[in-house]
Amino acid sequence: MATIFTRIAAGEIPSYKCAENEDFYAFLDIAPLAEGHTLVIPKHVEDDYIFHLDPKVYSGLTEFARKVALALQKAVPCKRVGVAVLGMEVPHTHIHLVPLNSEADMDFRKPKLQLSPERMQEIANAVLQEYEKL
Repeated sequence: MATIFTRIAAGEIPSYKCAENEDFYAFLDIAPLAEGHTLVIPKHVEDDYIFHLDPKVYSGLTEFARKVALALQKAVPCKRVGVAVLGMEVPHTHIHLVPLNSEADMDFRKPKLQLSPERMQEIANAVLQEYEKL
């Protein structure tokens, strides 16, 4: 059975798309630590541990995440974009990209933001627009 992230990448479950290519997909986290908190996933590999990925998929995923992070930093005011790979909540490799203004912004224990669908779509559109310029 496909993971929730595979179903999101396939368009079976709605998401706030930030970037996409043939092999990878980036979308806003629905329980973000900060505005613009984005998840980056491989579309065709459901392994739940990033270090089990084939080297080509791993390299492609990290390069895709790098481009998404550059777009995210242009779209969402922040000092930098933090990166985390936890993989504990969904059994599908995913990279968290979190806009940061301080190290405390990367604390996964803090309460998550609740943003309106309109605000989420606005952020996703801004990131996608910047990504397409790269």
